[in-house]
Amino acid sequence: MSGHSKFANIKHKKEKNDAAKGKIFTIIGREIAVAVKEGGPDPSNNFKLAAVIAKAKANNVPNDTIERGIKKASGDNGGAAYEQLTYEGYGPAGVAIIVKALTDNKNRTAADVRAAFSKGNGNLGTTGSVSFMFDEKGQIIIDKEECEQEADDLMMAALDSGAEDFKEEDDSYEIITDPADFETVRSALADLGVEMASAEVTMIPQNYVSLSNPADRASLEKIMDLLDASDDVQDVYHNWDGEE
Repeated sequence: MSGHSKFANIKHKKEKNDAAKGKIFTIIGREIAVAVKEGGPDPSNNFKLAAVIAKAKANNVPNDTIERGIKKASGDNGGAAYEQLTYEGYGPAGVAIIVKALTDNKNRTAADVRAAFSKGNGNLGTTGSVSFMFDEKGQIIIDKEECEQEADDLMMAALDSGAEDFKEEDDSYEIITDPADFETVRSALADLGVEMASAEVTMIPQNYVSLSNPADRASLEKIMDLLDASDDVQDVYHNWDGEE
């Protein structure tokens, strides 16, 4: 996520998602399967599943697709066993990158991630090499044009339900929560009819890096595009500020 244009970044992601809904649905289907097998099919008693459902809805996954995924994962269908993996490394100019993957073939995924970093002039690091530079937080982004609530009312609703912070930007509102409070806050806003452009537990950089060299920006974008092309990659987090 960009530090200075979070909503623009989300809109860009959604445009890409619209062109690649198959991958989004596949990834979320895998996440649902893992969450159900770990904590059961009831989202009210399974925080991880509730978070995946929120992510699915923010990505316009139909309710019947979500329900089918939960039902399928609840049965002993002998499907693939997915493993969650995290890779950490650096892109050009020291941009920190975290890659989260969900895979049934570790060797394939590792090769994809390694190739992305290599072709974009980056370097994979060891576990913990960059994650200390990020904080895991619940993050909700709301498009001002789609929000019927006044800013003060929205802020009070968010804070009263347990949010840590509320920020107003030119085109959006950002709500930050502790991961454990994310679903409570998201549900409270949903009950008020608040439309959310994005709602997920994510990794937020503590500081951001600027890229003044066009070659560095092109290399970083190459890494991101190659990672996006891998069906195993769920999420990519970085601390580039997104500005020229």
